[in-house]
Amino acid sequence: MNVPMFALKEQYLNIKKEINEALEMVMLNAHYILGPNVKKIEQDVAAYCNVKHGVGVANGSDAIHIALEACGVGAGDEVIVPSFTFFATAGAVARAGATPVFVDIDPKTFNIDPNKIEEAVTEKTKAIIPVHLYGQMANMDPINKIAQKYGLFVIEDAAQAIGAEYKGKRAGELGTATTFSFFPTKNLGAYGDAGMIVTDNAELAEKMTMFRTHGSKPKYFHHVLGYNSRLDELQAAILNVKFRYLEEWTRKRCEKAMNYTQLLNEELGEKIVTPFISNDCSHIFHQYTIRVQKRDELHQFLKENGIETIVYYPMPLHLQPVFKDLGYKEGDLPETEKAAKEAISLPMFPELTEEEQYYVVSKLKEFYHKN
Repeated sequence: MNVPMFALKEQYLNIKKEINEALEMVMLNAHYILGPNVKKIEQDVAAYCNVKHGVGVANGSDAIHIALEACGVGAGDEVIVPSFTFFATAGAVARAGATPVFVDIDPKTFNIDPNKIEEAVTEKTKAIIPVHLYGQMANMDPINKIAQKYGLFVIEDAAQAIGAEYKGKRAGELGTATTFSFFPTKNLGAYGDAGMIVTDNAELAEKMTMFRTHGSKPKYFHHVLGYNSRLDELQAAILNVKFRYLEEWTRKRCEKAMNYTQLLNEELGEKIVTPFISNDCSHIFHQYTIRVQKRDELHQFLKENGIETIVYYPMPLHLQPVFKDLGYKEGDLPETEKAAKEAISLPMFPELTEEEQYYVVSKLKEFYHKN
């Protein structure tokens, strides 16, 4: 049996008629840049997040960068970020001219540890970026308390967490602004790069709208040095179709996750650590990530048995060569470094079958009974 990490072709075939009709309408209307589809998905995602404004951009990385610039983050500033996340989080900080300051994670949730944030605050600190990793939100109350104490912006990186909740509040409600990625493998994914920023702050939304179109308002009148980072109308049309299925797909992901957890706990007990869900949070399971010993050997074994897995993320950001001049060294963030050696994500998508899950678990069991 072969079990893929994602089933994007199968998902497309299930909604092929709707997707193709939506794309055809864009072609017939011949409105390809910032048209009605972009406006609709901006409004719908903002409403879904219980905020007023959505700004569609070219990708999730630009979303973080533009949000930071709209908040005035730039040269000489510091931004506190977790080290255990995708590169775009810290890369956007550096692209804005600021310095990423890395802090450790909560080993249970993989999210930034609020207890480590305040000690990283300096007079140069301008913002905090909590990343809602794998589909579960960070512990936002203490993060926002620190931000309020020191007058900092909070940019939620919710690339993996659309629809996730913390104490009844959705990703998007608890930061100065929140960024989303619609990369094809995300829970709400386009068929190429796409992203969005949402906020309740009208002034920030206006600035971000200018930044995405070369800093212009109106057209050809430029107030800031912006970018060409617009959400494509064709991608927006795809997202509008898929958005109608988001809640159903999230429910199915959660069902698959609960099945994994039950099977793994029954079959493997203490040999692996299944995902921890905080009492304050819901989890939308963008990834189903476990902690294991002999992670790299397991990864290879599963590959040889037709099971695709991915390691998110094998090298922490504070140890990446591009950030070597920041002076971090191995041992500085022990929980992050430990997670980078133990975390592995199993196949997770709404169309995943019970038979496929049983096969995955059986191979995990086979590996650990041999090792």
